[in-house]
Amino acid sequence: MSIDEIKKQTEEKMEKCIHQLGKELATVRTGRANPLILEKVVVDYYGAPTGLRQLAQVTVSEGTTLVITPFDKTIIKEIEKAIIKAEIGITPNSDGTCIRLQFPPLTQDRRKELAKEVKAMGETAKVAIRNVRRDSTDAVKKLEKSENLPEDAIKDGTDKIQKVTDKYIKIVDDTVQNKEKEVMEI
Repeated sequence: MSIDEIKKQTEEKMEKCIHQLGKELATVRTGRANPLILEKVVVDYYGAPTGLRQLAQVTVSEGTTLVITPFDKTIIKEIEKAIIKAEIGITPNSDGTCIRLQFPPLTQDRRKELAKEVKAMGETAKVAIRNVRRDSTDAVKKLEKSENLPEDAIKDGTDKIQKVTDKYIKIVDDTVQNKEKEVMEI
């Protein structure tokens, strides 16, 4: 394995960290209705745990309401139980054919709490990126021993990995900052 291959693997792993952060941030509730908040809702469908989005059509109505229309009307009660169990902070209202999730406006205190959660998610992503950097620099140092590479090549390799790390840390910071603005927006 070469230094360039290690750098390429490092970028791929860091990209996965960014992708995971994006998925986590999508589940954070803002003032608007977002179907992605239902990603972690799992319904017991005839004994098999199934994602809600596979069992129902989810649409946004009036910007603050999610309308969940199950393909099979007999599972409305199970969907309601699953939403309550997922603790997304919204009580489902059912009319027998569909379920409505009304997103109330967030209070300023709740917005601050959510902003803290967003920051914590960002810190977790940064830790993951730094762990990837540590593993990659260790791999470069092992190369030095196994292939007798000169110190300059090793230093250059670790510098490249650090630049990649800095780039992805900046992406995390920007992503978190944008999400915080979205959460704090009234």
